Amino acid sequence: MGIDVALSDWLKELPPSASSKLRLSNYTLHQVFKIKRKADGSIEKYKARLVAKGFKQKYGIDYTETFSPVVKYVTLRMIIAIAKYFGWPLDQLDVVTAFLYGIMKELVFCAVPEGVDLDGDFDCLELVKAIYGLKQASRVWNETFDEFVCSIGFQVSAFDPCLYVKIVDVHPN
Repeated sequence: MGIDVALSDWLKELPPSASSKLRLSNYTLHQVFKIKRKADGSIEKYKARLVAKGFKQKYGIDYTETFSPVVKYVTLRMIIAIAKYFGWPLDQLDVVTAFLYGIMKELVFCAVPEGVDLDGDFDCLELVKAIYGLKQASRVWNETFDEFVCSIGFQVSAFDPCLYVKIVDVHPN
């Protein structure tokens, strides 16, 4: 049995948009395979992900910044207190595969992993969007998120870069 046959269930789960997120080498990508199981132990689905070997990245060449902010606890407590005071409901959300939405500003190239077939004759890929494993993936996602939220009228707090405020006039004259 060849690797293609053995891994076919996982390879089917690679995102169909992989070739649109990755385009044209100085890094190899790594394939991560996981089996998601139901409570009874049966297989729910096969998961596959291509990740960068970010440990091979060199500071100043492949990336310059890796910092991305995390909400301050005092900000979180303040939001909870304000919501409680006004009787507002609180909710949360998760952006699934958030890092994959981050738009790369640096040029990063990766070799096509063995066993991955992409449309076209490629030996290497240019990463147009961030992928898991890159040292700058968290920062790139934060920059992309920040640009979007600010584009719809929110302003970043000077106190906490993870707090966005939008003032809406709910009582127009």
